Amino acid sequence: MKQRTALRVVGAVLVVVFLALAFTPLANLMHGALVAPSAPPEPAGAIVVLGAGQQGHAMSDASLRRALHGVILFRQGLAPVIVMLGGPGEGPSAEANVRIRLAREMGVPAEALLADTRGRTTREEAAVSWEVLSPRAARKILLVTGREHMPRAAALFRQAGFEVVPAPVDELPAGAGRPQDRLELARGLLRELVARAYNRAAGYL
Repeated sequence: MKQRTALRVVGAVLVVVFLALAFTPLANLMHGALVAPSAPPEPAGAIVVLGAGQQGHAMSDASLRRALHGVILFRQGLAPVIVMLGGPGEGPSAEANVRIRLAREMGVPAEALLADTRGRTTREEAAVSWEVLSPRAARKILLVTGREHMPRAAALFRQAGFEVVPAPVDELPAGAGRPQDRLELARGLLRELVARAYNRAAGYL
């Protein structure tokens, strides 16, 4: 009896949370509390574009947004080199290599592009980026990733030895008004909160 009552209470709480996230500004308020506003980008020794995965044989929407933002920063003259990250996916080419081809097609010279496919997590990406860039004395970097991911990513890259200039990309529908957009925003924020909690528990942050 007690177990059944407890399950009903849990179910009722979940329904209330779902309705609050979908039909109130709660998700938007969470976003405002968890994501800090960013300053304009400034010159650095390199642009580092974090991986975001592939969808089949193509880059995911987030991966494309990050890659394009990295190219834009390069074309603004803010750094002499772009490091494209991203490991193997379902397609024949790793994400980093697909991004390199895109950047070449957009006019970025080959000598300004570096690809690294080894990092599977943000912490690993920070380590391989240091391995690639420290011989070039590129300690100050423009870090490109999703706005919600940026606080955790920047902290891990600073621990690796970098001076980080955040250059975030909007990937989630912040300020969403439709229920489905609010739920998408809430899922992304909760996923990032879990990742932050794991990294703290593991001693990475």
